[in-house]
Amino acid sequence: MTPQRPALSLESLFFDNRFVRNLPGDSESQNFRRQVPRACWSRVLPTPVKAPKMVAWSKQAAALIGLDEEACRSEQFTRVFTGNEQLSGMDPFAMCYGGHQFGNWAGQLGDGRAINLGEVVTKEGDRWMLQLKGAGPTPYSRTADGLAVLRSSIREFLCSEAMHHLGIPTTRALSLTLTGEPVERDMFYDGHPKEEPGAVVCRLAPSFTRFGNFQILTARQETDILKQLLDYTLETDFPHLDNTSPDRYLAWFRDVCNRTMDLVVHWMRVGFVHGVMNTDNMSVLGLTIDYGPYGWLDNYDPGWTPNTTDAAGRRYAYKNQPGIALWNLAQLANAILPVTGETGPLQEILDEAVKFYESRWKIMMAEKLGFRKFDPGSDLPVITETLNLLAEAETDYTLFFRGLAGFDPQKQREDDALPGFLTRALYAPETVSPEYKEKARRWLTVYARRIEKDGTPPALRKEKMNRVNPKFILRNYLAQQAIDTAEQGDFSGVWTLLDLARRPYESQEGKEAFSGKRPEWARHKPGCSMLSCSS
Repeated sequence: MTPQRPALSLESLFFDNRFVRNLPGDSESQNFRRQVPRACWSRVLPTPVKAPKMVAWSKQAAALIGLDEEACRSEQFTRVFTGNEQLSGMDPFAMCYGGHQFGNWAGQLGDGRAINLGEVVTKEGDRWMLQLKGAGPTPYSRTADGLAVLRSSIREFLCSEAMHHLGIPTTRALSLTLTGEPVERDMFYDGHPKEEPGAVVCRLAPSFTRFGNFQILTARQETDILKQLLDYTLETDFPHLDNTSPDRYLAWFRDVCNRTMDLVVHWMRVGFVHGVMNTDNMSVLGLTIDYGPYGWLDNYDPGWTPNTTDAAGRRYAYKNQPGIALWNLAQLANAILPVTGETGPLQEILDEAVKFYESRWKIMMAEKLGFRKFDPGSDLPVITETLNLLAEAETDYTLFFRGLAGFDPQKQREDDALPGFLTRALYAPETVSPEYKEKARRWLTVYARRIEKDGTPPALRKEKMNRVNPKFILRNYLAQQAIDTAEQGDFSGVWTLLDLARRPYESQEGKEAFSGKRPEWARHKPGCSMLSCSS
């Protein structure tokens, strides 16, 4: 979407709150925790805070809704996007949805700490829902307080923007503010809670509708509202589909499947692990949503999960993400079954989704390796051996593929030394065995023959590989360093990483320190490896 010309002020934002206008809402106006049947939303206002303070904002995200730097620097901007002031036309609400969490049906969940301010429609007709995360309790908060702390808010703010600039579908982050009030959290779930700075993130997305929005209606046998939500979603969020076709719901489900599986291909490409792929965290638009205990592969370990809650079962580990996405799509199929009426067509679409993912993944891996295109007759064994090599010794996933782009088969050494790009990617190159070195040499010989067969000039191959293999990713230890200084009142680290994330595929002068391997001190440091769901 092309950003519109900057708006003159916040008051110039135009709100068209179609979600609350077109879908049934909660008849109870009081904000207390409860079950909310026969409703897609509940009206609720953000909780005003003591001393809102700006930490950072994204000028690219602001431009999407027509706001310029002057508007973002205003005190009103800080008040509005911390929850202390509502603009004319806003109609704040929290969504009702359910979901499967770690494979188990959890019943009603809903926006427990997210409050949608309203839908901005730009002059170009683009629709953006503005949502505050951490702005106080809602009817869906259950036993929680609806608040968020600075550390998790920094991670969400930075990663939302980093993922966008990596070319990965995602919700966006407009701003990050402090509330001036402490929030108590037990970060390690060990019975030792402490107070942390409270914060609020404003998120943007064309829609925040999740698989769970449909699941809760089916679980409650509210089929009339289910059909109403499906029709609304088709008309509002999928206007490219024919919403008059008798097969429109199947066409919609196929589109959601393709978007979801394509999203996971992108995650696998850059080594991103979501960490909490519950069905309530799955966007029907195929966006990365709800950045909790996510992480990035440092050393390539397919079984790694960033989520301490998932440490035992590793349900959401890197290698499991495609299968979990398909499982979640199957739950969405079950949710819309009362409207479609037949399981056969839905199962066919799920079967197609498996093939869709496999095809896209092979193409993606061929691009990462610099092949002109995927050769079904020869390339799968090369891809498999590449990944096996990475797993055999602790090898940095990002550095390996970035370095591989500079490999020139004409300059391949004949001795037993490892090539420089591989040595630089290894976490302990001095410990690798002679057997590993021999395996690496055999692999390199096969790889050299494969790229020579393509005949792509080395400079062109490097250029193409560098477009899909990032130089900079938001490693957990980098984010934690920014968090540590921000908790002391210094937000420069947040701004540095935000700026770095805008050009992840480019070599940025003076920023080499941000593209290196995870330092040894960060291997087990809290916040730098695995994280809990605590926020």
